[in-house]
Formats: sequence, structure tokens, C-alpha cells
Amino acid sequence: MNRNKAGEAETVLRLTGISKRFGALAANDAISFALRRGEIVGLLGENGAGKTTLMNILFGHYVADEGTIEIEGSPLPPGSPGAAIAAGIGMVHQHFTLADNLSVLDNIVLGTEPLYSLSSDRGKARARIRELSSAFGLAVDPDAVVSSLSVGERQRVEILKALYREALILILDEPTAVLTPQESESLFATLKKFVGQGLSIIFISHKLNEVLAACDRICVLRSGKLVATRVASGVSKGELAELMVGRTIPQPRIEAQNPGKTILSLQNLSAACGSQTLNNVSLELHAGEIVGMAGVSGNGQSLLADIISGTAAAASGEMLLAGKKLSIPSPHQVVESGVARIPEDRQAEGLIGDMSVSENVISEAYRNSRFCKHGLIDWESAGKFAQLIIEKYEVKCPSPEVRVRLLSGGNMQKLILGRVMAGEPRIILANQPTRGLDVGAVNYVHEQLIAARKRGAGILLISEDLDELLALSDRIAVMHRGELSEPIARKDFNVNTIGLMMAGAQHAA
Repeated sequence: MNRNKAGEAETVLRLTGISKRFGALAANDAISFALRRGEIVGLLGENGAGKTTLMNILFGHYVADEGTIEIEGSPLPPGSPGAAIAAGIGMVHQHFTLADNLSVLDNIVLGTEPLYSLSSDRGKARARIRELSSAFGLAVDPDAVVSSLSVGERQRVEILKALYREALILILDEPTAVLTPQESESLFATLKKFVGQGLSIIFISHKLNEVLAACDRICVLRSGKLVATRVASGVSKGELAELMVGRTIPQPRIEAQNPGKTILSLQNLSAACGSQTLNNVSLELHAGEIVGMAGVSGNGQSLLADIISGTAAAASGEMLLAGKKLSIPSPHQVVESGVARIPEDRQAEGLIGDMSVSENVISEAYRNSRFCKHGLIDWESAGKFAQLIIEKYEVKCPSPEVRVRLLSGGNMQKLILGRVMAGEPRIILANQPTRGLDVGAVNYVHEQLIAARKRGAGILLISEDLDELLALSDRIAVMHRGELSEPIARKDFNVNTIGLMMAGAQHAA
């Protein structure tokens, strides 16, 4: 850590008394903390704790109601993203913001040159990118087209974009969400080089193990307030989880049980949609088991989920539910066959934002006699059903008639979970069921999946979180470039082997 002449660590960022309200909601309540030069500070908090609002204020997207921000002792003008970038703040978002059809060089220099310039010194820019790549171990070809790069390489480009703009402070938002374990380890090694060169980092993540491994200090937000700051070397994962949610969180345990009959059989499925393909994918799912599917995003998992749920069709191959062949399954036919899904994108696929909670929870069962009488929807029954889910799954919303778009991401996920579990389905297709959720919400989802397994449901768990798969799965298969490996039994799980398979470097025997 860099220090001044007095031997004290230099402060590069100071937030003092930051408050922001949206109506009656205090998203940020008098938050103060400092970031020192050459330091990594982890920022933790439940969904809705105020992390995003705080970062939006730092970048000038929002203006704080109260409080000040200083960069190296100078006030940062509020409400000016340009001023934030000019002051040396750079951010690497979880979802990359790159133009796939442009080169690495074009993506990095885009926006750094004046519009009235008649020429571009590409040679100088290329040399600078190579210099940064070498200094920080971010190997990437400046002339490569972004669409040809792996996920890990694209993340390097995003980081280089910030470094090229001479960032003093780097904010990493869920930086390992789409990386293999090996790529995550490489990123952490790079972070050590960053701090050695004097950069300061704010590390936002829901993965407590990674926060503990990467950070010097950890700040915890809860309900808009900064409730704790801890030195990473002196705090445990359990203590951090308790600080985030305000209570002890018991870890769900999966007990050994014998699987039942085959209830879902995929036989040589092949398909293509956009950049995703499936090549002769075969898999069997039994009653009372959880089969995990690992893989880096974009390798075909989403396409397979769409085919199973009936929203996409396979070019060849067969799908059997409880031994019955579904040649061209429709979503309605799949639901009627006892399949329930937790979709990958809760906002785009799982719920309709402008419809009420009541309308959303019966959306897959409105023809059911429970909610439909004489061809008309019984809204009283729908409202009671919605209220039951709200209470049982602790969904934070004022009433069943509130519009779903007003709910937080975690509460949307609980709503989907309640809708899925209400019908006690035979098969649950859980596609990224805890993506973007805090530790408390993740724990709740895991408990519900384990309970469904215990009562005999078969669960296909598609996740990019390897820790989640290792904790819940009876067997794990790996998807890479449209090909699915043979499932690995729980007794044979090995993190390194699965990580290599995700990167395409090794196939299961």
C-alpha cells in the first residue's frame, strides 16, 4: 500500500455523509467511507442494500441529497459522469459493454478522442495498449475482433478500457460472475499487480470467499446504512453473511437419498440459434435428484433450457417426459406435463413487469379450475393465492395488486419460486436461480430446491456459480460449445477438473 511522507496510507476517495432518498425509501443513509491508494475494499450488501445507488452517485448518474465526494482531496462535481471519468474513476460492469464487431483497439479508444479530430494515431494507441497489457498481465491482441474472444479475454478488454483512460480507482462489479475458476484465479493475480502499481479497487461481489481472498477491507451495507467495516484477514464468511442480513444464516444441507425413475430423458438433441448450438446432447434426470449443469455463459445452456421449456425447437433428437415422447413440445404442453421453470432472466422471461403480482402468479395456470370459472378468471381466488405466496415466501410487497416492476430483484425471484413450488412439479428447470441475489436470498432458494428434491422432484440446475453446483448437485455435467459431458457423481467432484472442462481443456472420462 502506498504511503505519504508521514507513513500514512494516502486517501484517494472519500465519501462523507452520502444520503439519497426515493420518496419514503432511504436508499443511502449518511454513508461515509474512504479508499486508500493501493487498497482493495470489498462492498457487500443484500439486494436493495444501497450498493448500486451509491455507485450511481459516485459516477454522477444520481445526485446525492446530502453528502460530498472527494477524489485525492478535491471535490467531485455532483451529477457529472464526465467529471467522474476525468477524475480517474473507471468501472468494469458485470455485463460487458463492448461492440462485438469492432476490434479490441477500437473498443478501447472509442470515446477518448475528440469528435472534431480528422485522424487517429492508432499506432500510438496500439503501443499503449500493449504496454498496459504487459504491465498488468492482461494478454490480449489489440487487433482481434471482440466477437472472437473468450469471456475471460473480453473482461481483460473492459479492464484495459479503464486503465487506458488512466483510472486511479477501479470499480469491479461481480467480476467473476462469468469466469471459470482458473480465470478467476488469473484475475486475482492481476488485481495484486494493480495495487502494486498504486491503483485502488472497489470490489463488489456476492461471493464471500472471493471477497475474503481479494480484499484488504470489507464494507457492509444493510438497508441503506453502512453497518460494519472489517479487516478481511480478521473476519469470517459466516460473520459477513450475518452482518449483511442481520441474522444467522444456517447453511442448507443436502442428504443422501436414492434417486427414483427417469422422469426426463434427452436423446441426441441438436439445435442452433444465433451463436448457440447443441450437438447430440443426451442426459437423464431421475426423480429425487439434482443434476447440475456447469458451463461458461453462451455455451448452449440457455438454448437447451429453451428446448426443455418448449420455447425453442430442436433440429433433431428426442425429449421424453416420464417415458412419453414430446415431438414438438409447446410451453403449455410442457407445463401440463409437470415441468416448472425458474427462467434465466426473471424480468424478461419470468415476469411481466406491468402486470400485478396476482396476474403473474397465475400466468401459467390461469386455465386451472381453481382460477377459471365459466371461462372467466376468478380474481378473488387469484388474489388469495398471491397473498399466500407473499406470506409463505416472505415477498416484500404491499399487496397482491402492486405492479411487479416495483419489486426488487430478490423479491421477483421469490415470487417466481413460489409460483413454481405451488404446483409441486415433478420436474424443475432452474436456470441461474440465484444470479444477482444476496447471501440470504440465495440460502432461501437453495432450501426450497433441496425440499423439492426430498419430496421426489427431479431438478435440472443450470448455473455459472460452481460453488452452488458443488453444494447442491447429486451429479454434474459440463456444457462446452454445445457438447455435454457425461455427468460426474458427487463422490468424484473436483473443482479443478470441472473448471478445466468448462474451459474446454479436458473432457470427462
